[in-house]
Amino acid sequence: MKTVVIAEKPSVARDIARVLKCNQKINGAIEGSKYIITWGLGHLVTLADPEKYKEEYKEWKIEHLPMLPPRMELVVIKQTAKQFNAVKAQLNRKDVSDIIIATDAGREGELVARWILEKSGCKKPIKRLWISSVTDKAIKDGFSHLKDGKEYDNLYAAAVARAESDWLVGMNATRALTCKYNAQLSCGRVQTPTLAMIAKREEEIRKFVPKPYYGLQAKSMGLTFTWIDGNTHSNTTFDKSRITDLYKKLQAGDGKAKVTQVKKTAKKSYSPALYDLTELQRDANKRFNFSAKETLNIMQRLYENHKVLTYPRTDSRYITTDVVPTISERLRACAVGPYKKLAGRLVNTVMKGNSSYVNNNKVSDHHAIIPTEQYVNLDHMSNEERKIYDLVVRRFLAVLYPPFEYDQTNIEVEYGGETFIAKAKVVTKLGFKEVYSSDLNSDSAGEYDFEDDCEEGTRNPMKEQFVSMNEEMKRLQPGDSINKVSVSITEGKTKPPAPFNEATLLSAMENPVKYMEHYDKEAAKTLGETGGLGTVATRADIIDKLFANFLLEKRGKEIFVTSKAKQLLELVPSELCQPELTADWEMKLGRIAKGTLKKEQFMNEIRSYSTEIVSEIKGGAGTYRHDNLTNSKCPVCGKRMLSVKGKNSRMLVCQDRECGHRETIARVSNARCPVCHKKMELCGKDDAQVFTCQCGHKEKLSAFQERRKKEGAGVSKKDVVNYMKKQQKEAKEPVNNAFADAFAKLKL
Repeated sequence: MKTVVIAEKPSVARDIARVLKCNQKINGAIEGSKYIITWGLGHLVTLADPEKYKEEYKEWKIEHLPMLPPRMELVVIKQTAKQFNAVKAQLNRKDVSDIIIATDAGREGELVARWILEKSGCKKPIKRLWISSVTDKAIKDGFSHLKDGKEYDNLYAAAVARAESDWLVGMNATRALTCKYNAQLSCGRVQTPTLAMIAKREEEIRKFVPKPYYGLQAKSMGLTFTWIDGNTHSNTTFDKSRITDLYKKLQAGDGKAKVTQVKKTAKKSYSPALYDLTELQRDANKRFNFSAKETLNIMQRLYENHKVLTYPRTDSRYITTDVVPTISERLRACAVGPYKKLAGRLVNTVMKGNSSYVNNNKVSDHHAIIPTEQYVNLDHMSNEERKIYDLVVRRFLAVLYPPFEYDQTNIEVEYGGETFIAKAKVVTKLGFKEVYSSDLNSDSAGEYDFEDDCEEGTRNPMKEQFVSMNEEMKRLQPGDSINKVSVSITEGKTKPPAPFNEATLLSAMENPVKYMEHYDKEAAKTLGETGGLGTVATRADIIDKLFANFLLEKRGKEIFVTSKAKQLLELVPSELCQPELTADWEMKLGRIAKGTLKKEQFMNEIRSYSTEIVSEIKGGAGTYRHDNLTNSKCPVCGKRMLSVKGKNSRMLVCQDRECGHRETIARVSNARCPVCHKKMELCGKDDAQVFTCQCGHKEKLSAFQERRKKEGAGVSKKDVVNYMKKQQKEAKEPVNNAFADAFAKLKL
């Protein structure tokens, strides 16, 4: 008898097949003497669309809501049906005795495999492969320590509850909003609070009024001293008259200051913690302007293809004690190129691990992202892959290096009855910062500043200011006098909060507590424990889809909500805009995964909530104004048409959903521009069709065909024929179905 192993992707399946010595390629699988390795393409099975339950759900009508199927059904995803059938055939072979699930070790990975098994009708015994990297060594170790599949039944139940609850709330709320306001509007428990946070930040910036603040500086002998308020211990004040009076008093004095204190303190600074996915995405955005989605895709290649980094979708920044003995081998593997000397110094060191990076209690499904034991070849990586690999390796090395040490000297002087301070820093041991001294990606030599966004009313000089430790400072002692002191007034203005960029938005999604309308300690604690809005695995997709649905837009690096998003936030039920809803859901999903809450109890609550949401939307009094209205009138009903941009086409769609008329006005073709060689758009109808290019080139279809004839390339009508077919098909299809299809693929 044989065992079927289900991997999540073909690349992982090939790695497992190689380790298990399976060489015979069959339909959608690789077979060996003991194992049959097959794979998904991500999800092969998903929840059915509404029309699967009732024929009337094909039409989007508010009177059909709420949609509450008594039992959620699964369907095979059409685009990957061929692979599903191949997997099903292997699962149901008579010579197969059991199944090993080898999909990603996490909630969604469990769902990928279990839904395939359920839809295939496979009831055979299950074992689970649970690994954090796909190196040969990790796969061998994992197969030596397979888990009983029953241990993950609760995790599967939590995954199903997440999927079904998002379907019920998302589908019902989206259809209710779309029907009520005659506009394609969608909402969900993660995307809507995310939009609300960005809108709130924009409102804070809009309402912000800068406030001037003032301070004093004293200079002598090449030293700069900063005034400290004796009452508030701040180095600035909003009271201009006070600073002016102090300045006049000091100017009228004898210009002498007295040293009252010289305090030298030895200080240490430790490396930032190891990377989880969100922290890595933040750093990659700040340093390379990579989007969260780009970073995840690059990490996935380094994990799956190169096998040099561990599992990317982790929310932990620590490793477990069982990983500590493997550190030396990981150091040897990455000791190449710019890391050779840095890693070489640690290779022969006995690693005991310390609490700054080893903590079993702070690791859930997977430990932090670190290098694997796979020897690396940097020349095989793209420039983007090297940048992400560099971040991870240097962070890994940094936590293993000793702390950065320095002596801080504070010199306090009394001048005209006021206190002034100068601070100096002298490095005694470079420690972990040595890891960053040769960092090709940065000139900062490891200086990190994770607080990019500032709070309302912040003042620049509030940060500690250090001066160079010169010979004059070294000689100063309490009681010494400093002569010829000059004084000046410093000024500044408070800054508004900074607009979000992807790095700071990821931070806000991870810790959205301060954006709660009504601060609740219990909800705040839950959000902290569950990781905020979304998960490390889904945040990149959520941000990506908000852009794709024209709810967010970028201006440079900064992110803003669109007019559509602002209106949506006014129309959607207020509870869906608050992070507390996600906190409550994630807390309960966590309890389901631990076996302390029944899935059925949670789903009953979700069904009731879906009914409440629909009722609230139906009773709403708001209106929605389309900002993409054109002057073109619908040939069917006479109403003005909306301009809609798809992935490869531009369309005019009737604003009346009941009418449903639409027509394609332009589609990207395979015809290349003779000027810039980019793909051109084919616009217009019949004999009036024209090719246009972004560079400004225009060419009638007839002229294009004539030119191609003269060039001897022959005239291919394929693009034109396909264009006309799609144009006719789209003109017949109702808008509702197209949007339903689009929404069915949207994970809220």
